[in-house]
Amino acid sequence: MHIVIMGCGRVGSALAQNLEQQGHTVAVVDQDPTAFRRLGSGFGGRRVTGVGFDQDTLREAGIEEAGAFAAVSSGDNSNIIAARVAREMFGIENVAARIYDPRRAEVYQRLGIPTVATVRWTADQMLRRLLPSGAEPLWRDPTGGVQLAEVHTSTAWVGHKISRIQEETGVRVAFLTRLGEAVLPTSQTVLQEGDLVHVMMRTDEVDKVEAAFAKGPEEEGGH
Repeated sequence: MHIVIMGCGRVGSALAQNLEQQGHTVAVVDQDPTAFRRLGSGFGGRRVTGVGFDQDTLREAGIEEAGAFAAVSSGDNSNIIAARVAREMFGIENVAARIYDPRRAEVYQRLGIPTVATVRWTADQMLRRLLPSGAEPLWRDPTGGVQLAEVHTSTAWVGHKISRIQEETGVRVAFLTRLGEAVLPTSQTVLQEGDLVHVMMRTDEVDKVEAAFAKGPEEEGGH
């Protein structure tokens, strides 16, 4: 996958190197050309000097071929503007923005853009927003037979009840993360855009569950 990162500070440079090591192509955008020194001589990706929410700058960074965009500059406003441009102008589905002010994060989550507040920022969290395929195990029982995992969920599930999701995927939805808060759903809870879904499932059914969540709900016959 090609990934564009805005901001070449400690977070952006570490993220870029990590993603490149995983085999992805990376372009890093920063207004300060000296910031690219943090990438080191071994970095093989693109270094683009410019403003990360400028459409021409983003095109130069390869946004039109990108599968994900991370906004991790030092400015909250710049990050959210850039994230919205990537999502709304270029149709990038996997977008994440780093936010210094956690009170703002809820507002941005309502716009459908996952945010990572710096107080609990880790490279793992950001990576999971950018590369959300499959399931990320959070806990396993001592036998290893059952696990709790965050599962990447197709937007096709948005608007459907938890009861239907459980019925079609064969999992128990343990909790949702909605607007940065944990929510214990009932069978009548409806999945909203931006929700992160955490499920309990059998370890030997992970592949089947991942496929069901990625595919979306079955077509209802006769309608």
